[in-house]
Amino acid sequence: MRSSQHAIRSCFGVVLAACLIGGAAAEPATHWVASWGAAQQIPDPQNQLAAEHWRDASLRQIVHLSVGGKQFRVRISNVYGTAPLVVDGASVALAQAAGVADVKAPTLRPLTFDGRASVLIPAGAEYDSDAVAMEVPAAADLAVSLYFKEEPARQTSHSGARANSYLAKGNRVMDAAWSDAGTIPRWFALSAVDVLAPRGVGALVAVGDSITDGYGVPNDTNTRWPDVLAARLRNDKQAMGVVNTGIGGGRMLRDGLGPNLASRFERDVLGRAGVTHALVLIGVNDLGVQHRNGPDAPADRQQLLADLKLAHRQLIARAHAKGICVIGATVTPYVGSDYYHPEAENEADRQALNQWIRTSGAFDAVADFDATLRDPAHPDRIKPVYDSGDHLHPSLGGYRALADTVPLTALRKRCN
Repeated sequence: MRSSQHAIRSCFGVVLAACLIGGAAAEPATHWVASWGAAQQIPDPQNQLAAEHWRDASLRQIVHLSVGGKQFRVRISNVYGTAPLVVDGASVALAQAAGVADVKAPTLRPLTFDGRASVLIPAGAEYDSDAVAMEVPAAADLAVSLYFKEEPARQTSHSGARANSYLAKGNRVMDAAWSDAGTIPRWFALSAVDVLAPRGVGALVAVGDSITDGYGVPNDTNTRWPDVLAARLRNDKQAMGVVNTGIGGGRMLRDGLGPNLASRFERDVLGRAGVTHALVLIGVNDLGVQHRNGPDAPADRQQLLADLKLAHRQLIARAHAKGICVIGATVTPYVGSDYYHPEAENEADRQALNQWIRTSGAFDAVADFDATLRDPAHPDRIKPVYDSGDHLHPSLGGYRALADTVPLTALRKRCN
């Protein structure tokens, strides 16, 4: 008895570390890692799914995975719902081909929640499915099919999917072929796919505005700059998930087409499975909207810059508290844009923000997107070969150049 009491006391003394090491279970060899994801928003009327496509209807959505694994799970979102969302049936399968609704029949599996085919997701919540025991390769296109008996009280979606989703009447989730399907280029109630991956595999979350969301990219091509970066990582034999949580029109400080970045950082970045890195590209809409809609007086401009710097520091501190590295991306040129009509003062603010991103030391690394895209002859404009034509968004070549700008060495570093 004395000897056992002595052993217990010793574990609370100088040999505590040894007792913990000797008695603790070994760290699991695998963990969940985000392979795909999308930021959620409340769709405006033109981006909503019509009620008829919810009522006794199935929705098949295709997502492009960045990293593979031996098992996976799917996250369904009702984060902006005002009442519970009931999913009355669900399935997963590998997509047959780009641009078609059919799936590969041998891979078709039911998607369950606690073993049940249907699930009630409370208003404001997101639920992970049960793990699906099927190996999925990196760069696979996964089809997630959901059946609804009723429309939601308020829709949760991602409007800038740059991918076609498919619509069918009735419960069709276990049908491989949807020859009569309609299409809509949106995602609804779908926020993540995580894979079971080796412990050393992490994930990068790219968060920002329409440049990250992939404005101008043809549907079903997966040529947004985070997609190209994921392919670059695979070619470099660096296993890492890449998740895109850009929202078109997004701002750091104020809501736009979606919630402001500061408010959604916890869910869209820090809450992703296995995240080790975040890349933040934000600011063009904060700067541009104030210039277009506000007084844009010197004092207002100075305050905006101070507020943007503080917001970045807040995000960095929250990320570092969870051991996540933060890469700051400089704001790309947009002089010549008919959307914002920037003037010399507006451009000076962009340059000032970029100089702070490059030199403040606040970030763990910098991706100098401005230096990549700018025209050497006119540094306030996008280089013509990288310009989509609106002088604001990159061309496909511009998106590839941004992907090539991200320093892979920074992604190998861990901050925990």
